[in-house]
Amino acid sequence: MSDDARELERLVREEAEPRARRGDMAYARELGGRLARGLDAAAEQVRTYQRGLARVMRTLALTPGRDSLVQLIGLLDEYGPFGRAGTDARLLASLLAEAQRPADLAELLYDRSERDKLDELRACLFHELLLRGVDPEEFRPLRRWPVVRPPWHTLSWLPSDLRPFEADSPFPSRSVDGGESGGVRTGLGTAGRLDSPTPRTTERAALRDIATATVHEGIVAAPSAGDFGHYDAWVFALDTPTDPAVVPELLPTLPMACVADLGPTARFEVARRDLADIWPVLFSTASMGGVYGPGAQGAFGRRAAWWSLAALAGAPADADAAEVEHHARESAWFHFECDTAWFHNEIYDYGLAALSPDRLRVAVLAATDTD
Repeated sequence: MSDDARELERLVREEAEPRARRGDMAYARELGGRLARGLDAAAEQVRTYQRGLARVMRTLALTPGRDSLVQLIGLLDEYGPFGRAGTDARLLASLLAEAQRPADLAELLYDRSERDKLDELRACLFHELLLRGVDPEEFRPLRRWPVVRPPWHTLSWLPSDLRPFEADSPFPSRSVDGGESGGVRTGLGTAGRLDSPTPRTTERAALRDIATATVHEGIVAAPSAGDFGHYDAWVFALDTPTDPAVVPELLPTLPMACVADLGPTARFEVARRDLADIWPVLFSTASMGGVYGPGAQGAFGRRAAWWSLAALAGAPADADAAEVEHHARESAWFHFECDTAWFHNEIYDYGLAALSPDRLRVAVLAATDTD
């Protein structure tokens, strides 16, 4: 604390109330002004320190080599973890996984006998490495992590191996100055297209949205984690088992805000997709986010994408990862785009739909990065 701050603290404690009792309200106001100006200056100083620390940590994390990693860990051991934007464990883990050798990370962060405060970093880094194709079996400290990790941590629900449909997980490429390349994978492309002929019917399907608050929250987990501009979800129960071939014609007739003003000849493009095609959309949405935020990074992006998969596929609320994967693999998946007021079609816009394994439930996620 500076001498000025100590003097202000003394005046507040010793002078403010006595002088106010004597009617000197102007003194209290002047003292308040001095405190307010000092607070503004201190806040700017904190922001300056924060920006500088974030850049130093980013420099160490993104500079390949054992020495930079040793120095970063030493900084964390002595002063961290910091837990603020730019220095939080989620981002730091992602940067380390991008730039550093898995062998060095395994040895220096996971093979430690002394107690420390870096479990959050290790929890995130394990999944960052896994998603990038690192096999934990090749590194004994990484192989042990699923056994010794905190069982209460939300990431402990995730599988400790990379599932086949996750193999194409996209990642950004970062630089020290904050530059980043890469983005959300939302393009529909031409493969698997099942666009209906126009004009389409304008009659709405006689179905109602049955999504509970919990299911809705699960479906939108990925765009919520990615701070997308706007997103919504719907679930519809079908009267009889429905052939996946019918879904492309059904989707634009459902009572959903995202297609409410779709005209009979307006663009509605839809494609049948494999689970491996749906994963990069959900994962990149959650992990990299859109223009409104940095996303949840890889580890928590993986968790959010699995949440969305589970709710879209209709897995039970208490399902484990294996059961969620089974439901997701047995579901029929669709990706669609259209020209409506809801979809701004300016940055990232997409719709995903899942027909459940029993073919009696259709769940839809719509997301746009324009609010």
